[in-house]
Amino acid sequence: MTAPPKTHAPRRPADDRYKWTALANTTAAVFMSALDGSIALIALPAIFRGVHLDPLAPGNIAYLLWMIMGYRLVQAVLVVTVGRLGDMYGRVRIYNSGFAVFTFASILLSLDPFDGGHAAMWLIGWRVVQAVGGSMLAANSAAILTDAFPKEQRGFALGINQVAGLAGMFLGLVAGGLLSAWDWRAVFWVNVPVGLFFTLWAYRTLRETGKSGGGRIDWWGNITFAVGLSAVLIAVTFGLQPYGEHTMGWTNPLVDILIFGGLFLLAAFVVIEKHASAPMIQLGLFRRRAFTFGNLAGLGISIGRGGMQFVLVIWLQGIWLPLHGYDYGDTPLWAGIFILPLTAGFLAAGPVSGYLSDRLGSRGLATGGALLFGVSFLGLMLLPIDFSYWIFAVLIALNGIASGMFASPNSSSIMGSVPAELRGVASGMRSTFQNSGTAVSIGVFFSLMIAGLSSNLPPTLTAGLREQGIPAHVATQVGGLPPVSSLFAAQLGVNPIQHLLQPSGALTHVTAAQQQVLTGREFFPHLLSGPFHSGLVIVFAFGAALAFLAALASLLRGTSPNRQAPGTTNGRHRRHPCRCDRRRDRSDAGRERLCAP
Repeated sequence: MTAPPKTHAPRRPADDRYKWTALANTTAAVFMSALDGSIALIALPAIFRGVHLDPLAPGNIAYLLWMIMGYRLVQAVLVVTVGRLGDMYGRVRIYNSGFAVFTFASILLSLDPFDGGHAAMWLIGWRVVQAVGGSMLAANSAAILTDAFPKEQRGFALGINQVAGLAGMFLGLVAGGLLSAWDWRAVFWVNVPVGLFFTLWAYRTLRETGKSGGGRIDWWGNITFAVGLSAVLIAVTFGLQPYGEHTMGWTNPLVDILIFGGLFLLAAFVVIEKHASAPMIQLGLFRRRAFTFGNLAGLGISIGRGGMQFVLVIWLQGIWLPLHGYDYGDTPLWAGIFILPLTAGFLAAGPVSGYLSDRLGSRGLATGGALLFGVSFLGLMLLPIDFSYWIFAVLIALNGIASGMFASPNSSSIMGSVPAELRGVASGMRSTFQNSGTAVSIGVFFSLMIAGLSSNLPPTLTAGLREQGIPAHVATQVGGLPPVSSLFAAQLGVNPIQHLLQPSGALTHVTAAQQQVLTGREFFPHLLSGPFHSGLVIVFAFGAALAFLAALASLLRGTSPNRQAPGTTNGRHRRHPCRCDRRRDRSDAGRERLCAP
């Protein structure tokens, strides 16, 4: 498919009014897109109750995982493709279409007419469509801003945009808890009026200000990339589910086939891109140190951030809140409230770091943010399971500040390192690294958590049940429940002990006092605390290691292209742009020039 060539009038000087309009609209877009990536995570208890799904029934874990990961999987796969389409057909055109698709899918999500498994499939299917729209927004928003803003303000604009996206991810946890306390459909209703308004506003006000037109779709590259990355992420989802006698599915032959098949297709994709006349991605961009190391650092932080959010939600909803007297049904709301310091820290640091990156450079801020991110993981690793809240609040606030310090400078460095005509595809590649990291993070962190639980939880749970008078065969059966089922049940507002013992009639064989202990809020969290802490140490140590590797990658990115003020270099006048560009042309073997002559 070939895009019609377009001609454009000479670009006018930056219109102050237009650039702020573009910033406001794209900020709302990426905020909504990211919000929906996390809002369902904390609202899952209300969703499962609303559609009458038993969290411990065989097969229902798959519904839960796909509600969480399906959205991220689609975004990870599509953002490069729709970024390329934006370069070909116009970034604003693809962006506007994405807003319409996203809003339409939100309406249908809130109108789920089914019950049970069919209702879950409806939600998963329309979440996939919603993610298609979100991909169109995320891939083109940064490119639209880079076109609209002059270089000296670009870091600030991209920083605000990036902060809005990550703020949506953090605020989705709070919004999911608040809205699900009212009605589970409200987590989708919230998008409808906002989406309708901003869709109409985008169609009326946004215009093409960058270069676009011409080119073709690299079909073989798109197919191998989409199928290969999908196979790997689907394998991660199946790997989290029990298989046979194993607590997880990593020994499932299907998982092995998907992983190795996916990696083979991704390797084939790289070969195809080297020889394609109109490649899906520009492999030459990886010759730019700021682009390569910025994306690697972003990948590491995304894996750590996504996995940490998932673990914190389980920690609060499944253990800490019940131990402090909160009903399982109320834990989503209070988990969202208690995570507020994480969001506040991010919102405080994000815009400031974007502003400073234009003046001080990106490398120092991003590297410092990654280091602080790792330190916060080490602090969380040292906390006891039944922690004092103020210490917990300080540590997650530091984590949020670290994310804010890193996000804006890193995004500005990546986008400022590429030629103007490749900003759409570069934005898509950056989003792919971020979304892939978030999708993979749940699989990585949860696998490490289950590995820490699997050896300790079954004997601990069996012994605790025996002490309360439960017959040995029933205690062994319940204790042998896959750890993933126990954690998800606790997260979904279900007391797994009561839920599992009632059908067996075992509760009728114990005293009233023992029944009260077994079905109370604290019995299961107390039993889970020790094994869960073993898992926490593993996942937080891994998160810290990722953060420190991201800091190293950030340090290796080189001097940011945004560091100097216009016309100067370290206080001296910069060489003429033409001479600067010719030097770059020689070093990059005649590749695209970075700025106009």
